[in-house]
Amino acid sequence: MAQQTDALVIGAGLAGLVTAIELADAGRSVRILEQEGENSIGGQAHWSLGGLFLVDTPEQRRMGIADSAELAWQDWLGSAGFDRPEDHWPRRTAEAFVEFAAGGMREWLHGLGMRWFPVVGWAERGGGAADGHGNSVPRFHITWGTGPGALAPFLQRLQAHVDAGLIQVHCRHRVDRLVTAGGRVAGVAGAVLAPSRVERGERSSRDEVDVFEYAAEAVVIASGGIGGDHDKVRANWPVERLGPPPAHMLSGVPHHVDGRMLDIAAGDAGAAIINADRMWHYTEGVANWSPIWPAHGIRIIPGPSSLWLDATGRRLPAPCLPGFDTLTTLREILATGHDYSWFVLDQSIIEKEFALSGSEQNPDMTSQSWRQVLRSRLSRGAPPPVEAFKTHGADFVVAENVAELAAGMNRVAGNPLIDAAALEVTITARDRQMTNAFAKDAQITAIHGARRYRGDRLFRVARPHRLLDPAHGPLIAVRLHILTRKTLGGLHTDIDGRLLDGRGEAIPGLYGVGEAAGFGGGGYHGYNALEGTFLGGCLFSGRRAGRHAAGQL
Repeated sequence: MAQQTDALVIGAGLAGLVTAIELADAGRSVRILEQEGENSIGGQAHWSLGGLFLVDTPEQRRMGIADSAELAWQDWLGSAGFDRPEDHWPRRTAEAFVEFAAGGMREWLHGLGMRWFPVVGWAERGGGAADGHGNSVPRFHITWGTGPGALAPFLQRLQAHVDAGLIQVHCRHRVDRLVTAGGRVAGVAGAVLAPSRVERGERSSRDEVDVFEYAAEAVVIASGGIGGDHDKVRANWPVERLGPPPAHMLSGVPHHVDGRMLDIAAGDAGAAIINADRMWHYTEGVANWSPIWPAHGIRIIPGPSSLWLDATGRRLPAPCLPGFDTLTTLREILATGHDYSWFVLDQSIIEKEFALSGSEQNPDMTSQSWRQVLRSRLSRGAPPPVEAFKTHGADFVVAENVAELAAGMNRVAGNPLIDAAALEVTITARDRQMTNAFAKDAQITAIHGARRYRGDRLFRVARPHRLLDPAHGPLIAVRLHILTRKTLGGLHTDIDGRLLDGRGEAIPGLYGVGEAAGFGGGGYHGYNALEGTFLGGCLFSGRRAGRHAAGQL
């Protein structure tokens, strides 16, 4: 006979933890089922930079940023482009999230002990229209301690509830089936996998040693998206919107982020999956020189100064500028018939403007040591993780002149597509725009504009200069791959996380949160993400679903 509990949460990532904690805070008993080992608790949030989309905060005001819920909602709508009948709940969820991000979210998290780096980042700056895609102002609040810092208060609450007997965590428990009875989802069944000793993120075995079945009044799916399964990514790829899927991609998430629970929910409970063609993949991926999971890639988070070229050496047009419009740039790259592009820059730019995404690539901020942050970010040379990639990374080329650079680019790519003379003409044309403090070149104008923001001038944007000035050398080229990351669509839910069937009716006893639910509603981002909204969506959807489910039990 199946063991009974009030609620079951499938997945121990951030959204699942928040849901379970909210249920336990209300006195409900919870079992968390996680197919990976204990060192995977926290899921993808552990690997993140810890960035949160927050609106009109003290951190923004101290940096001279005037923000508002109205401006944030305008930016969200311009980015989301909601245009489908099934976008009703995604839009409702997005509106509630923006209100939360401009209202109680910071106070709630601050009360739990979370703190943020004082310089607010300006991510995904958009395509140039006031009512179009992108953030009008800096909103990316990096959690002090990065991803582990964002998880810490919830791991503490989790442990308190485990000690009190309200939450049980069962690792290496893979859910294979949703159990239905009396017209509702009444539990789950699956396999107990053999204990795993692999490191967090490494491929673990699927050897089965036992079976389990648990009954509950509420079942919550918090199992993540599809970014670790490239075949599934390609099967859902929006060819008409982005062009053909890349033949080669890197993975920004481990292999077990495979979306299998979405298919199980659809097959066993009739849950609807919507907006499966909406996805978020980065264009600035580099192969990890010390990989953890298969095809492990790291995203470069660039400042605006690197020259962006396609595989043939042609300069990408605006708004395909570093850090501005991810999906437009993705479409532009794939239209060339190649699945990679190039940054061309110099030592001054890499020192000031290159950051690498992820907690493990930012040990200074992850350690919460101000001394390490100041030494890493303000001393000579690029941050140590960046210098390590420049030295060891297979995608990096360092040269003293353009001819050597072009030869190195062709060697890395394994083809002769880069013509040295044409490359020098492109760089020289760009350099001539540096003569004045104004220019007609859209990228140079963007650089000058970025430096008007104190945070960018201090930490993120190099002083404007010529790439061919030897004082700023050597020259550097970086081959950039497509990097899989987030599922923007997913299980269709209402604003409280209740899973909906194909008729739009709630499935009794079943909830979806986090990336499995498109971060809320089945895709609250619409077509584009504004950054900081992935962790934010996990927090928001988990909180809403946990509180709603607790009220129904």
